[in-house]
Amino acid sequence: QEIPGCAGCRQFGQEVMSDPLIVEAVETEFTPLLIHNNKPGKDAEVLQRFHEPAWNYQVVRFLDARGNDLIPRQDQIWNTGGIAARMVATLTEAKRPVPAYLQLLAAEHSPKLKEAVFTMFCFWTGEMELGKIDGVITTEAGLMGGREVTRVRYDPATIPLPQLIAAAEKVECANAVAVPAEDLADAQASRLKVSAIDGYRAAPVEDQKKQIQGSSVQPLHLSGAQATKVNAWVRVDREKALSFLTAAQRKALIVAHQ
Repeated sequence: QEIPGCAGCRQFGQEVMSDPLIVEAVETEFTPLLIHNNKPGKDAEVLQRFHEPAWNYQVVRFLDARGNDLIPRQDQIWNTGGIAARMVATLTEAKRPVPAYLQLLAAEHSPKLKEAVFTMFCFWTGEMELGKIDGVITTEAGLMGGREVTRVRYDPATIPLPQLIAAAEKVECANAVAVPAEDLADAQASRLKVSAIDGYRAAPVEDQKKQIQGSSVQPLHLSGAQATKVNAWVRVDREKALSFLTAAQRKALIVAHQ
């Protein structure tokens, strides 16, 4: 945010680099350094050392202790998902554990996610059971065609649509399925009634993430993907549910119970 008149700088500072999960990842997994591109002295020397032009927009580079790029430099990464994905790639390249919350954050903001809407007897159960499936990133209780449904956003690289439908059927959360028109051919391979998503609307707030409500986790501020996974596991496997939290979130949970 060093240039108050620059909308891009303000957005990057106030939104991306102020996201609580990005902040915690920066503080716990990396040694952060801010190099101004419009100041003389040491900052200018660093720019010269790393061949960064003084006129450039914000760039985040990930270096090892010797100052070598762990992953290739990339310009114009100015959104939360892009920064989170590069953090994941850096930790992977460094052969260090990647926190579950950071993987979820990168996945939640991925432009490659797809959606499907499953009709079932109870969307509370739908959010819980579908949220447990690997590759399902977020869930939402909803209504469509006068029926309770659960809308999921999923990573097709992790779980292709036919496998997702089969997994949903296995947990009895798929009486029918609706997908975007371009995915109808993939969905029709199943035995379910298949249609295009039409008239979907989210259920009221009080019907969202019902398993979290009344639990010790409820006061925490969770990302959408975190809430999905915690909601899926908190009533059946508390340790697994807590594995999707950051260290600060777990600490807040402990403090709240003292």
